[in-house]
Amino acid sequence: MNRDMIEKLLKENNGIIKSEEIATLGMDNKVLQRMALKGELERISNGLYLDANYIKDEYMLVQYRCSKCVFSHETALYFHDLSDRTPFQLMMTIPSGFNTRLLKDTEKYKFFYSRKSHYELGITNTVTPYGNQIKLYDKERTICDCIKKIDKLDSNIVLTAIKRYMSEPGADYAKLLRYAEIFKVRDTIKQYMDVLT
Repeated sequence: MNRDMIEKLLKENNGIIKSEEIATLGMDNKVLQRMALKGELERISNGLYLDANYIKDEYMLVQYRCSKCVFSHETALYFHDLSDRTPFQLMMTIPSGFNTRLLKDTEKYKFFYSRKSHYELGITNTVTPYGNQIKLYDKERTICDCIKKIDKLDSNIVLTAIKRYMSEPGADYAKLLRYAEIFKVRDTIKQYMDVLT
């Protein structure tokens, strides 16, 4: 019976299961540990397991490990087709004061902080190449974030992304300017708009 419940949870959660999920169902955590020893599950991190039959989706796993992480900057540009370069370092935004163990892995991840009042602005969803849903900022928020932090990013990627965005038929300039006002990059955005549109 335990095994059926675990398999059901794995299917519902795209191959991922947390030990706390099975604890709420009254099951012992050792069930997952035994399944990992048999090679049926892979232990991803403390209390987080992946079905061995699933492909590891780094984007989804990061958000499981850090629920407040929102993909942003160059990573968001990639998902919005504003950059052709696959991110070698995943860039995410978290609320100021939030802490995650992922902060230590500076080779794999790059974090930016956002004021709590701005953190949720522009959060949307997309689907990874493996078919899983993740959170990221919309195009307009991403453009503003990239302009604000251009000194910490690849400026060529950012400039190419801005040009692409400005040439898109569905570009929402009103939203872009609204965000630009909030993030204090309106003058810079206006300059790009004057040159590129």
